[in-house]
Amino acid sequence: MTELLLQALYSGLLQGCSYALIALGLALVFGSTRVINLAHGELVLLAAYVAYTLESGFGLGPVAAIPAALAVTCVASAGVYGVVRRIRQDREINSLILTFGIGIILTNAMLLVWKADVRSTSSTWLQDAVVLGPLYSMRSELLFAVLAVLLLAALWWWLARSWHGRALRAVASNRDAAALMGIRPGRVELLSFLVSGALAAFAGVALYCYGVIQPAYGGALTIKAFVITVLAGVGSIPGVLLGALLLGVCEALTVTLASSALQELAGMVLFLLVLFVLPNGLLGTARRRG
Repeated sequence: MTELLLQALYSGLLQGCSYALIALGLALVFGSTRVINLAHGELVLLAAYVAYTLESGFGLGPVAAIPAALAVTCVASAGVYGVVRRIRQDREINSLILTFGIGIILTNAMLLVWKADVRSTSSTWLQDAVVLGPLYSMRSELLFAVLAVLLLAALWWWLARSWHGRALRAVASNRDAAALMGIRPGRVELLSFLVSGALAAFAGVALYCYGVIQPAYGGALTIKAFVITVLAGVGSIPGVLLGALLLGVCEALTVTLASSALQELAGMVLFLLVLFVLPNGLLGTARRRG
């Protein structure tokens, strides 16, 4: 029983890292522009299908497909921003409706191109087991868990230390004041969407390496990313990792100790409990809106 619980915790931590990688782009855009990009899951899935296409059609490994996935998702993410930036009134609610529609368009486009069949990588190296004492995982799960932590750390450093990161935080705090200080809010927000697209590319390739993909999966990815973003607290990058790990462990323990049918329910119960106790999220603080 002890080994079973340890394996569940280990699997939950790895799953939580993958959740964090998926949610990171949505959290960045939401925290910096107040836009809830409901097409984010479809962008992640688009990157996964780029990896599938290059592997099945050209024999390239999924990892080698990352540059192509980066290009495709960054262009798509910039296109989403190009539409969102035209909204002049009630930006938060109107962008919510607009990106939901974009997500539906992307889902149907992927259905037309790649059909509804379930796809997964054929790379045996990525699917091989890695044994750490009594704990087991796929090599791809371990590799992309490490990548998720590295990307989280890099994004946190970029936001805290670089000029562009500080400009992005300034626009998020007070758009008009940032413009008076010489910052161009439009360019900064575009940069936010481009970085979000790049993060979605890594998440999509990771998803293709350790799981299965199909066009209808995008909505579920968006919901998972949104739950983690709210759990974390708006603008908290460490909170994204903490929230994702809690969600991953909670779901893994539920599957092990109860039933896989209760996995999603357990995640939502955790979500509601955390918001009831900590309305601003795990590491979020109340923020003045300017």
